[in-house]
Amino acid sequence: MENKLFLIIFCGLMLLWSCSSTNIRNSQIVKLPIRSDPTISFRICFKAGFQYDPPGKEGLAYITARMLTEGATLKNSYEQIIEKLYPTAASYSCQVDAEMAVIYGRVHKDNLSQFYNLFIDAITRPAFKEEDLRRIKSSVLNYLKNSLKFANDEELGKAVLYTEIFAGTPYGHLKEGRINSVKSITIEDVKEFYKKYYTCKNVIIGVGGDFPSYLIENLKKDLSVLPTGEKIIPPEISPRPIKGLEVVIVEKNTSSTAISMGYPIDILRGSDEWYYLALANSWFGEHRNSSSHLYQVIREARGLNYGDYSYIEYFPEGGRRQFPPPNVARRKQIFEIWIRPVPNYARHFVLRATLRELQKLVDNGMTEKDFELTRNFLKKYILNYAPTTMLKLGYAIDDKFYNISEGHLKKFRKLLESMTIEDVNKAVRKYLQYKNMKIVFVTPNAEKLKKELVENSPSPISYKTPKPDEIIKEDKVIANYNLDIKPENVKITKLEELFQ
Repeated sequence: MENKLFLIIFCGLMLLWSCSSTNIRNSQIVKLPIRSDPTISFRICFKAGFQYDPPGKEGLAYITARMLTEGATLKNSYEQIIEKLYPTAASYSCQVDAEMAVIYGRVHKDNLSQFYNLFIDAITRPAFKEEDLRRIKSSVLNYLKNSLKFANDEELGKAVLYTEIFAGTPYGHLKEGRINSVKSITIEDVKEFYKKYYTCKNVIIGVGGDFPSYLIENLKKDLSVLPTGEKIIPPEISPRPIKGLEVVIVEKNTSSTAISMGYPIDILRGSDEWYYLALANSWFGEHRNSSSHLYQVIREARGLNYGDYSYIEYFPEGGRRQFPPPNVARRKQIFEIWIRPVPNYARHFVLRATLRELQKLVDNGMTEKDFELTRNFLKKYILNYAPTTMLKLGYAIDDKFYNISEGHLKKFRKLLESMTIEDVNKAVRKYLQYKNMKIVFVTPNAEKLKKELVENSPSPISYKTPKPDEIIKEDKVIANYNLDIKPENVKITKLEELFQ
């Protein structure tokens, strides 16, 4: 009996040793020791994004992540966790996108011990209580039913654009899911998703700041209580080709019109061509940059809205961000133009102005002068992309996703020194176009807009304040810019029909 007991204990210890020493490899660790930073940043990343939501359970990945960071553990209720975190002046939260879910947190090194225990418990020992699920589902449903539809037309338009571009693919729904799907999610669904995707083989551990030397081994050991798991094979993402200008008009009684447009793009960060294209995009529509070309044409010269931007990567929550966020890496990206709300009377005119400027860029390319100005701007500007340890850590994890050994921002700076105007314009001609695109309006009087679009009616515009003669002259050209939009390519959607 004693020998049998010894054997059981020995096997158990060997199994534990095996998990802690082999299930999480050094290649799954991202370390950024920064001794000048007295805080410690954690980004624990799992391949558990919303592309893995089972059909009919859209929103499950997002809700599961929130159950970890906004729910009870086996040791503490959620209220107790908040109470214990308060004196540490620290917190943890989650970020979910198509490919990955990240559990992240930051604490002063003096409070590491207390924070660490709560943080690790959240990931490895969730209680998955019904009351937590009800609360989180209620929050998600409120967002889908109310906040997204009624509080922010810009985010609404972009959400519709993304679901339209990727319809029929695992990227084809919001991270929050769909209303009916969220209603159907159960505790058992959450437990099954967690068991399958929150595993040793599926994790990247990121730590930055002034962390003690033992912390990495502790993380590997403590996270190794997760199931070993299997290698996760991401699903194929093959969006339907867009043929012509395909328009979706979301009918909403609003005083201004939000416009978003875009199409899938076959280039990813890490390729030299991506950086060439990024320079052209910065000149054309750098996010929140008042010197970019599209901003100058629509906002500065005509005063028609607050801002006009373009992107060659998915850029969520642009209304509250200045710079691209990390850990929203994707295997299929989009080229997107975001036109912040314009007066309803100007919606047709602004669409024309936008597509006309894009055509000029594609057909004519950038000038040498604009190229040099933008290159000099970006050399300094991208230094602001990752000023904190937490952001540097996020970019380092993205480098593993895109397999950029020298680092994305370092490569960006390096190629800015060597790229030429020919490199940039060649990339523009290869990847940008203006004939096949999804266009989303959030606007009232949808039938009237549809009629104007398909009939290619002129869209003259007037201003309350005088404009220079060259602007008035150009406006006449814009007002008659040809838009070849077929009736069958225009769809009108009621607000209540969205995200069901």
